[in-house]
Amino acid sequence: MPELPEVETIKNAVAPLIVGQDIVRVNIFNPNLRWQVDKKKLQSLSSEKILSIQRKAKYIVIYFEKGHIIIHLGMSGNLHYQKNDFTPLRHDHAQFKFKKYSIFYNDPRRFGSIHFAKDLDSFFLFKNIGLEPLSDLFNDSALFKMTRNRKTSIKQLIMNGSLIVGVGNIYASESLFRAKIRPSKPAKNITKKECVYLVSAIKQVLKDAIKFGGSSIRDFKQLDGSSGYFKIKHNVYGREGEKCYQCDTKIKKIIISGRSTFYCSKCQS
Repeated sequence: MPELPEVETIKNAVAPLIVGQDIVRVNIFNPNLRWQVDKKKLQSLSSEKILSIQRKAKYIVIYFEKGHIIIHLGMSGNLHYQKNDFTPLRHDHAQFKFKKYSIFYNDPRRFGSIHFAKDLDSFFLFKNIGLEPLSDLFNDSALFKMTRNRKTSIKQLIMNGSLIVGVGNIYASESLFRAKIRPSKPAKNITKKECVYLVSAIKQVLKDAIKFGGSSIRDFKQLDGSSGYFKIKHNVYGREGEKCYQCDTKIKKIIISGRSTFYCSKCQS
């Protein structure tokens, strides 16, 4: 599933193409996604100017004067840029047509979604989301407060989207390695000092992933169709049995809450 860095990468690629442009037309080829696409509301944005595009959690939000388009990429969704004479691909669900080119939404597994919302604050998918990890609100004090009296592992906690948004499995493993914290450590046992290290690590890992274009895993592609390549920077994720870059100890793999988790038993206490 595309995580925060992948969504941010796509948003950054799309922004210079569409901000300030008028949408000529919105075409919905197949409305059957996780939620049925409301053709009428989306098509009402034809000829409207795009004011800005932002990422909110793992959603792409396109701002218009009269409302917003909200896109979630689900398990395999993506946006791709094409000329207007392009023949839609098999799994293209929507076309955002501009004067000289189009942005298509493609989703083979159909777990993604496209919504129209007049008001973001009341939008149902945004009511219970956690803190943005790259915002100033996510700091060591906030994280320490979250961890108090929680028996869950620290890895589960930082992946809990109702507390912190966008720290997926890869980025959780990599952040905990940089902070030198074992993934299975109970959240309630995390110290204030460890919170300082972990917040810094999460922010830096996400920024590095954005810089390098996301992780080339499963179906993730950048806007031009190329794979992300953050995987070459992984210290622990997917490296079971390989030597740790810091101490030569073999990387271990365990399962936490059904997710593969990688760590160094020597570097991470």
